[in-house]
Amino acid sequence: MRIPISIKLIVITVILLIGVTIPVSMETSKLTSGKLVEFQQDNNLALAMSKARELNQLFNNLKDKVALNGRLLQSWKEANASDLNYQKEFESNFSLDSALVGIEVFKYESSGEILIGSSYKKPFDTRIAEYRKRSPLDRSEIKEGNFVILNSSIERWDPIITIALPLIKINKTITHYVVADIDLSLVQKTMSDNGLNLFFMTDKNGIVMGHRDETLATKKQNFSGNEIVRLAIQSQMASGMKYLPQNGNQKAMYAAYAKTTFGPIVFSQVEEEQILVVTKELKNNIIQIVGYFLSVALFLVFVFSMTLTSPLETLTGLIHLVSKGNFDVNASKQVKSLFKDEVKELATAFDSMTEGLKERDKVKNLFNKFHGSSVTEDLMKKDVSIGGQTKEVIVFFSDIRGFTAFSEKRKPEEVVSMLNEYFAVMVKIINANGGIVDKFIGDAIMAVWGVPKSTKKDANNAVKACLEMRRALADLNEKRMGRKEPPIQIGMGLHAGSAISGTIGSDERMEYTIIGNTVNTGSRIESSTKAFGSDLLVSDTVLEKVGDSFLTEYAGSAEVKGRSEPLKLHKVRGFKKADGEYEIVVTPYSDYEAEAADKVKIAS
Repeated sequence: MRIPISIKLIVITVILLIGVTIPVSMETSKLTSGKLVEFQQDNNLALAMSKARELNQLFNNLKDKVALNGRLLQSWKEANASDLNYQKEFESNFSLDSALVGIEVFKYESSGEILIGSSYKKPFDTRIAEYRKRSPLDRSEIKEGNFVILNSSIERWDPIITIALPLIKINKTITHYVVADIDLSLVQKTMSDNGLNLFFMTDKNGIVMGHRDETLATKKQNFSGNEIVRLAIQSQMASGMKYLPQNGNQKAMYAAYAKTTFGPIVFSQVEEEQILVVTKELKNNIIQIVGYFLSVALFLVFVFSMTLTSPLETLTGLIHLVSKGNFDVNASKQVKSLFKDEVKELATAFDSMTEGLKERDKVKNLFNKFHGSSVTEDLMKKDVSIGGQTKEVIVFFSDIRGFTAFSEKRKPEEVVSMLNEYFAVMVKIINANGGIVDKFIGDAIMAVWGVPKSTKKDANNAVKACLEMRRALADLNEKRMGRKEPPIQIGMGLHAGSAISGTIGSDERMEYTIIGNTVNTGSRIESSTKAFGSDLLVSDTVLEKVGDSFLTEYAGSAEVKGRSEPLKLHKVRGFKKADGEYEIVVTPYSDYEAEAADKVKIAS
């Protein structure tokens, strides 16, 4: 019994689409839910950490403000009575600061602590005793030099927070401390909602200090029974997250916390059902779309099956060949068709496409040599246009010492040969460690880690590459001296920070690169190697990222052009092995006699 291919295709299409629709919609819904939940958990934690950083800045500002007013008040009270300068300056600062509602300065004496000065704004001047009575300060914490902060609010009175900190220290002994009362609205402003997320803040004991519902803060509601709050109080981790299942009237939610450096803890939470609303809508849309697609597919299969099946099978085979890199195919000859119809035109277009792919493959291979495969892939995935984005990067600069003098005494062919041999060794190491060579500037190399994609190991890979280049240079110099050629000495600098990565230039001439102060600073660090007589210097920001993975020593500080503050620079002497011991990586070319460097001055 002969069954037409159109019927076969219709039956198979129906079975496949119906058989796939249900599991695909269910699996898609499941995967989407998982991804949404995963994203929301990460987002929740990121938002909590962002709020914690915002509050750290706020508390830092308050700390400076309170310390300044405290010193002015102390100076006024302990200065000569005829000197009114301190009094005027304090009263001016205190009256202009609307958030600061009260301040007290205490002094430690042999008989105990005494209040040497205080000032309060109305109506706090008549209420301060009650505030202190209901929210006593842990003065032992202050005496140990700690920053103390607590919610001193009293219901139906103006809500405040109280902070206390050491004011004067002589011979490591605290002689004065200051206590200040701050309007709670400063904290409340930071607790505004962000989309689905609810934020609140407690002290280290779980007492609410800030919440969307301000009454919870003014009542000093105790949230220590809340699971996420209890986890944050008990945990030694600076941040964390937890799923909170439904409990009574409380809906299931995802919560995260982040601790500030001053004690208070920030929380962010979002209800689970709000996240999964999108999943339900997606499932319904998938079923609807598959239904439409099934109807159209059946019609198209029935109409075109007889004329399309054979040519398409031939084209499919050719596509597989092309996908494997074989562009020497001729579809126009291999695809059989009785008429010069769309199928024949498709075969002709296929041949044009393979020709274009040949050219594209040539361009890609050539482009790889200029920018590296990862940059090439990134650029080819999107439209080439002028623009960029800010990324966290590790910038590398290296330079050959005495290159100008070397090139002046030799033929151009010798100089180019030396550079090519040197670049071949160094570029291979940079590429092997995940770096991207941005450009060559004469004898200098500029490379970067973190673009177009970043990893947690970028800083470690960059320092590792530098140590490998140190060893490789020693091997290269042995070969050069064997050929009776002078050895090469280089300087390398590493710096980590934010930079703009992207395409700059014009529509007629573009360049993929990174720009910004981080790049300039990396160049200055490389220049500093002359002044410190070392082949490799890294900045504090790099050291923070690599931790104790490498053996380093502090080289000193350098004042460089373009920066207001000196750079703290470090030498790298080796790396930590798997057994925890350090392996020294030093060659005869690692250190050399220091000399003056342009735009660099060693800080005293």
